[in-house]
Amino acid sequence: MEMYEVPVPNQEIPGCPPGLEYLTQVDQLLIKQKVELAEALIGFESNNKYEIRNSMGQDVFYALEENDCLTRQCCGPMRSFTIHVVDHNGQKVITITRPLNCTACCCPCCLQELEVQSPPGNTVGYVRQQWHPFSPKFIVSDENNEPVLKIHGPFCGWSCLPDVDFEILTMDEVTQIGKISKQWTGLLREVFTDSDNFGIQFPMDLDVKMKATMIGACFLIDFMFFESNN
Repeated sequence: MEMYEVPVPNQEIPGCPPGLEYLTQVDQLLIKQKVELAEALIGFESNNKYEIRNSMGQDVFYALEENDCLTRQCCGPMRSFTIHVVDHNGQKVITITRPLNCTACCCPCCLQELEVQSPPGNTVGYVRQQWHPFSPKFIVSDENNEPVLKIHGPFCGWSCLPDVDFEILTMDEVTQIGKISKQWTGLLREVFTDSDNFGIQFPMDLDVKMKATMIGACFLIDFMFFESNN
């Protein structure tokens, strides 16, 4: 796969994990899930693959789920996973890990979560579901488990909408600083595959570690609400 070779600053950026320098220069990303022929034709669940693009549509990262066949077929979208994000050289720059937890909305004791590492082995953030009976909510924490941001989904009945926005909020829930958007992919793709497109918007000056964690949040939202065997 051809990828846009992202320009890397000549000098190291303080506090920026190696490989994520390009994220300091962007305020939005597009995440496009690749259509799998086997899933579309026979419903065989394969490892998810994503292209992460800049606002001009150029591929800057590539993400691949690492999972075994039994877990994918038996656990479906509730499965645990590890997703590796690589750059144009094939170097792993982000690792996203989700454990297997209960998905019942009536069970607030075992909610969804994931850990984001960059580089692999170095935790930079966490995303944890916050229980709510009517609306999807998440808390985004830094590497020290200190809450930094919140993500709120729409209230009731939103799953039938073609485009859905999840607001990125400050901890006091007063200011919206960005959003994660599920974008309509067309009738055939929506009906016959579980392939989705997302957009992430955040402030240009947001900590690059939080930007990487937002990529993980997008994958978690995809698996929880939009990954299904149609």
